[in-house]
Amino acid sequence: MRVVAGSARGRKLQAVPGSGTRSILDRVKTALFDILRPDLPELRMLDLFAGSGAVGIEALSQGAPHCTFIDLGNEAFKTIKANLELTGLSEHASVMHTDAFSFLRRTQENFDLIYVAPPQYKNIWVEALHTISERPHLLSQNGLVIAQIDPSEYDELALGALQEFRQEKYGNTLLVFYRRVVKSSKTT
Repeated sequence: MRVVAGSARGRKLQAVPGSGTRSILDRVKTALFDILRPDLPELRMLDLFAGSGAVGIEALSQGAPHCTFIDLGNEAFKTIKANLELTGLSEHASVMHTDAFSFLRRTQENFDLIYVAPPQYKNIWVEALHTISERPHLLSQNGLVIAQIDPSEYDELALGALQEFRQEKYGNTLLVFYRRVVKSSKTT
């Protein structure tokens, strides 16, 4: 696992010890950032269930101004901090050792991109999307949520404040893209 582009390009990232997290493949990360790259310089990002921090670190390396990393696991928390030091990107990051759902329910922060990559086969991604949809202020007006799941986990979700608009499948990884639904206030 390495940083594929930007200021930290080629740096090898540490993996979280054990089998509790799943790493994003470099080819999936490359494809994801080919999609995101035009908007990266303006994206304030939230990396939920951050694991090693690979996705948020890639965003920072390619120009995102800030990323907040959230993970409850002790080893993941330590790994994210170490990877940020290794890449020299610590000053652009906040790392929180907390439960993702507690964070989502209490934060007043606003993000342009929320990346959701929880443990597989537990429907945690569904709960995360519903929680984000219930608190639409978490996203900027043009905010995006991207869920990284196994294709067999996918289910079409009815989310009031979020609308699915794209899917990209790479082997055992499905990226599902949602945008914030902004109600227009037309006056007649």
